[in-house]
Amino acid sequence: MYTGRGQRVPKDVVSVRFHPSVTEVENGAFNDCTKLQKVVLNDGLVKIKFSAFTRCRSLQSITLPSTVINIEHSTFGCCSSLEEVMLNVGLKEIGDSAFLSCTSLQSITIPSTVLEIGEGAFAYCRSLRELVLNDGLKMIQEEAFRGCESLQSITLPSTITEIGMSTFQDCRNLRVVELREGLQKIGDRVFFNCDSLQSITLPSTLTEIGNATFGVCSILRQVGLHEGIQTIGTMAFRGCSSLERFTFPTISTRLNNVLEMETELIRIRQLNEIDAIRGDMIVRNGTELFVSGAVLRGGSSWNTIKASLDQILSWIRYHEIKEETTLFELALWKTKLDQADEATDINREAYRIEVPGPVKDAILQYLW
Repeated sequence: MYTGRGQRVPKDVVSVRFHPSVTEVENGAFNDCTKLQKVVLNDGLVKIKFSAFTRCRSLQSITLPSTVINIEHSTFGCCSSLEEVMLNVGLKEIGDSAFLSCTSLQSITIPSTVLEIGEGAFAYCRSLRELVLNDGLKMIQEEAFRGCESLQSITLPSTITEIGMSTFQDCRNLRVVELREGLQKIGDRVFFNCDSLQSITLPSTLTEIGNATFGVCSILRQVGLHEGIQTIGTMAFRGCSSLERFTFPTISTRLNNVLEMETELIRIRQLNEIDAIRGDMIVRNGTELFVSGAVLRGGSSWNTIKASLDQILSWIRYHEIKEETTLFELALWKTKLDQADEATDINREAYRIEVPGPVKDAILQYLW
């Protein structure tokens, strides 16, 4: 029975049950208890402190009670036989290196109450295949899942605004990545050397891609971007030898929805950086701009592309407002017709109302 309060734990302990009065597992309490196989934690436990179970190499499973709100630094680090971890709602923070190198861990579900996953929290969990992240999570710190070689897919919740540096670096079997609206920044080397990733679409809320973020993703073929991105870091796509094109799905949809665009398509094709093929906006010579040595420092190549995108968006907005003005005129016309006496022989053209020319011109000139 573990009661805390400075209790000395023998290193050859095989199983332990916690006394109901225990609220904290003290620093290093079971550190290097290499024969420990079974731990029963008590309801009422609040905090598991620094290195409490580090290198308990025989421990195979652990269930945290819902009263635990904090797992501190390196708590279960290097528990190489740990296969099953049950984290309950109520937990708020998973500390740095909390499950570092738990090489037998196969799946983990992060409860919705967790706000932050610490630096390197699950790094080098080489057997981790399934990762479930819930809404409520706000921050994933640096290298949190680095080297999780068995991880094949991830979906980030919409509550995350930033992904820390190298979070998924060296996840070499990662094939599917779903990034939700709300994400604003992807840090340096986040997906570096994820050489099973074939395509990715970035959310429209994203404004910054860090340095070498997708570096050496050797089979990455297509990237979906949005016009809201302000910065693409140096060598963000360096070494992506299979990369064929960058697309702009939001702009493409708007482009296909507006009328009278054939002239504009010709004008678009005259731009140096952008092309429109089968209704899709793409970066022309994307490989040269982002992958090869032609990438300019400070993201200046992206600034050149963005200038062309801004011009295209100006054309699209012009045609959108032109259509909307026509619809407004038709709505006014219908309203007058509906007000007319049904028994009266209606001269439909007489009820037509147009938006005054100067008003229409002022709107279009402003948007142009």
